[in-house]
Amino acid sequence: MTHDHDLVLRPTEAQTAAALNPPPGRNGGDLVVETLQGLGATTVFGLPGQHALGMFDALRRSSLSYVGLRVENNAGFAADAYGRITGEAAPLLLSTGPGALTSLAALQEAAAASAPVLAISSQVPSPGIGGGRHGYLHELRDQKASFRDIVKSVHTVRTASQIPSAIAEAWESALTAPHGPVWIEIPQDVLLAQTSLPVVTAMDATPHELAPRPELTAVAAHLLSTASRPAIIAGGGVVRSDASGKLLALAEKLDAPVVTTFGGKGAFPWEHPLSLQSWLEDRHTTDFLEDADVLLVVGSGLGELSSNYYTFKPRGRVVQIEADLGKLESNHPALGIHADARLALSALLETAEDREDAQARERVSDVLAKVRARIASQDLPLEQRLLASIREALPAASPSFWDMTILAYWAWSAFDPRRPNTMHSAQGAGGLGYGFPAAIGAAVADRTRPVLAVSGDGGAMYSIAELATARQHNLPVTWLIVDDGGYGILREYMTDAFDEATGTELARPDFVALAESFGVPARRTTSETLTEDLAESLAQPGPSVLVLPALLRMFAPTHL
Repeated sequence: MTHDHDLVLRPTEAQTAAALNPPPGRNGGDLVVETLQGLGATTVFGLPGQHALGMFDALRRSSLSYVGLRVENNAGFAADAYGRITGEAAPLLLSTGPGALTSLAALQEAAAASAPVLAISSQVPSPGIGGGRHGYLHELRDQKASFRDIVKSVHTVRTASQIPSAIAEAWESALTAPHGPVWIEIPQDVLLAQTSLPVVTAMDATPHELAPRPELTAVAAHLLSTASRPAIIAGGGVVRSDASGKLLALAEKLDAPVVTTFGGKGAFPWEHPLSLQSWLEDRHTTDFLEDADVLLVVGSGLGELSSNYYTFKPRGRVVQIEADLGKLESNHPALGIHADARLALSALLETAEDREDAQARERVSDVLAKVRARIASQDLPLEQRLLASIREALPAASPSFWDMTILAYWAWSAFDPRRPNTMHSAQGAGGLGYGFPAAIGAAVADRTRPVLAVSGDGGAMYSIAELATARQHNLPVTWLIVDDGGYGILREYMTDAFDEATGTELARPDFVALAESFGVPARRTTSETLTEDLAESLAQPGPSVLVLPALLRMFAPTHL
């Protein structure tokens, strides 16, 4: 009897001859890039450093396209966005110690947002690992310990022969649901040592499928089919698993209203009559969801932002589909289904029965009318006009990347993404500086459509250096900087809490002149001319900057 694992692929004569006569002049770095090529990678991000030079030297002997950013954290944000847009693992090449550590905030965001980033870092020479006594430049006592709490998995290499398998194992980990960043480290001497190993060819690193247990989906389908007031909360897991079409089909089959979380923006059509949109910081929405007798939560852990700051208390039965086991029932008791969102929604579509609810669309319309009335009562026309201008100017298929700024906080709730996987922000971990370098990564992934980045002046200062990257690679990224002279959202938070803000006011450059010094076209815009100016900037090839002087205010959320 023959089993699959007994089968061994026999090399052809040509493959054997090539394996016996590898080209000269290769080192451990070549094994890295050959493995990445074998896995299907086409592009790598990163920043060179002393211990990592073996990898970077090998790039010139490969077909990989290298996009070097100016700060490792920004390189991590670019890789994060590339992974989100393509669904592929995005290689991120880093050096030891300070170079590696500078990427931590970006990897935290990738972990929070389930973005598949393949971080490959150098290490000090093998004799110095784990000692902390040798005094090597960049040496850490235990470098991987700094990353273990953040990334999905850690992979350590000690010899050249371990490189292909370690990278393949990490690749598989990054792309198995839930997607996430992974960490590989390789000592400098291993990267530099000459190798006579055969050239790495095609690698098998197929992600594991996380399928739901059929007895659980059978119960869930019955609950949803027989519910009186079903509702759905769609999170980022729906977007990451490319399950938006399945979600739409199930919602229509069940006549179930759908709310998308801030991380799940675009998972459901914004203007659909069953769409409750994303007004999660609103008591009308919270009340509606609490009133559901069966609530399906897909691809969300119902954390702080998705639960209206933990004020959401569901009264009905909760069914939670979640690929991250640690998030399953972490905030609310539920029928927990540990599965990839696409596979679980497919199973529900096959087993759920059609239900009709003539009042569902009317109830959705009533809630949205109440939300609009509440926002209108706060007299904030400028902020709404700016979002409308951006939506009008931005092509429907173009992705947008939003930094942690007041206009982004508005966009979480009020912006129509038009398409799945086109609106992204740093709301997973909440660090500053995400918008522009992430937009660079998205533009690298697809140069055929313009990309928008939105930052405040405070967040913009984290990423100014990447104007050089955008110019060097002539990337179609338009950067809208809303200049209010400080950390606007923190100013508002502190003023509300303490009647006075401290540490929020910032001196800043002339952003137009600064951008132009990088060779990037720039201009000032106004709320009245933003639509026209933004459309013009997005239509021109290469990078551009728009600066909008404006003092914005956040709408008041309602928790009670």
